[in-house]
Amino acid sequence: MPVDHYENFPVASVLLPSSLREPVEAIYHFARSADDVADEGDAQPVARLARLHDYLIALNAMERGEAVRDASLAPMFDRLGRAVREHRLPVQLLRDLLDAFSQDVGKTRYADLGELRDYCRRSADPVGRLLLHLYRAATPDNLLLSDRICTSLQLINFWQDVALDWRKNRIYLPQDDLARFGVDEATIAGLCSGSATIDANWRALLAFEVQRTRAMMLEGAPLATRLPGRIGWELRLVVLGGLRILERIEAVGYDVFRQRPALGKRDWLRLGWRALNWKPA
Repeated sequence: MPVDHYENFPVASVLLPSSLREPVEAIYHFARSADDVADEGDAQPVARLARLHDYLIALNAMERGEAVRDASLAPMFDRLGRAVREHRLPVQLLRDLLDAFSQDVGKTRYADLGELRDYCRRSADPVGRLLLHLYRAATPDNLLLSDRICTSLQLINFWQDVALDWRKNRIYLPQDDLARFGVDEATIAGLCSGSATIDANWRALLAFEVQRTRAMMLEGAPLATRLPGRIGWELRLVVLGGLRILERIEAVGYDVFRQRPALGKRDWLRLGWRALNWKPA
């Protein structure tokens, strides 16, 4: 599936059964479109929130089986509605995504990991849960493992995007971790502008976040061996892609400011080899 944004993971790749590509694309387009309302462009916060409310009105109408009145949203929600009805997807998970995107408009700091994980519970975990429902594999144990994978993917995205988020006046690094390692907002501002250099405090902070996030990802990784066939292979690439980004952050000495760690073609070849030799802990 061609996508408009760089992603750390394959979206509706050839590894997915053809019967699932359409609902996966419908979910992705909904989530990406709503996320862009919160993040992209130069709209004022009140306009962003109003537009996200339009999404919520459309979602509620879709759930009731009514026509979506907003002509600009109707095609997307018609497509999403077909996926929801055919696969009996929980609509509350889609509401959770909209709630997280709305939170992004106004909330720019997080006190601790618990507060950040609550955000990830609504911004990232619903995607994995929706996919498990598509796979008919939404058991309690699988859902918990999926949450660990999805939350860690979201955290990885935060660590690689510290500079991008700073330009949006957002800091996802927990405030208690910043204080613990002696890193303040002035330091981040200096690193983003190039007026400061990476020091031991910053390296210790990001090394801590990377190690904690890797441990979380590895806790969820056994899900890739529980899911059968091509779906399991797809998930292996998702997990390995996240772990590879963490390796790239470490390889640049935790300097995520001069060059954003990202996956290239060579990385995907490496990940394919690792998937073939998969040995989760």
